[in-house]
Amino acid sequence: MPTAIGSPRARALSAALRKAREDLGLSLRDLAKRVSLNYSYLSNLETGKRVPNVETTATIIGALRLSATDRERILALARNVSEPNWLTVGIPGIPHQLAGAWECERAASLITAWNPCVVPGLLQTTDYARSIAVASGLETHEVESRVMVKLSRREILTKRDPVTFKALVAETALREPIGDPTVMVDQLRDLLTIAERPNVAIRIVPQRVGWHPGLMGPFVLYDFADSPSVVHFEHYSSGAFDQNEDDVKAYRNAIKRLASFALSARDSNEFIARLIVDEWSENGERNSLDQV
Repeated sequence: MPTAIGSPRARALSAALRKAREDLGLSLRDLAKRVSLNYSYLSNLETGKRVPNVETTATIIGALRLSATDRERILALARNVSEPNWLTVGIPGIPHQLAGAWECERAASLITAWNPCVVPGLLQTTDYARSIAVASGLETHEVESRVMVKLSRREILTKRDPVTFKALVAETALREPIGDPTVMVDQLRDLLTIAERPNVAIRIVPQRVGWHPGLMGPFVLYDFADSPSVVHFEHYSSGAFDQNEDDVKAYRNAIKRLASFALSARDSNEFIARLIVDEWSENGERNSLDQV
């Protein structure tokens, strides 16, 4: 299935097979013996260089002692792996979507994110991410699991050969109280710190610039060196990947439109620094909102 290689669903399938094997504590060579498949072939499946058909997937997961639910989820990925776009609705589909996003992040040469509501996930601090998870009503163990996953994804920005990350963030997102004022101060200071990295650019889109495509919601555009670009939308309990060329072009144009409104990277840093003092002072006072 050469057309499926590099798609978000194919990346998620590779990640799911790899994780299932690792969770069992089984080496790739041991798995190859169990299923009578070539070691190099299995390695290519787990790294996304090849895509297994449904029968091969069933053979592999049959040797990995998965629950019925996990088996069906992985088989569903295999059955639909050649479909370029991917929509999930409801919490059961989200884990594989997260895996798809994670694999896209790891493989991308450029990531461009827009968020009108909150700080983009790859830029969130531990306490900021935890505040969102707690407010979502998750159980304690789910909160910590969600936070750990989010922080591990951030490693792509700081590793030896990091991805180029461009974030367009609405001013509103930096004024919305997520957690207490201390959480907000730490988050904004962290934005200033990570923005010093040569591979990271953060630009703020001011309020009151009129209508623009970004008002329709957050999105992430992944560009790859060896496969077509992908747009990802993630909402409260649903998500979608879109590889349609016309849609990708539309969102690339939306990014240009947003960039035309955005402050420069330098002015954005100055804006964030002022916001820390004026809106989220260290003693916990929020000057403008407390007076409303």
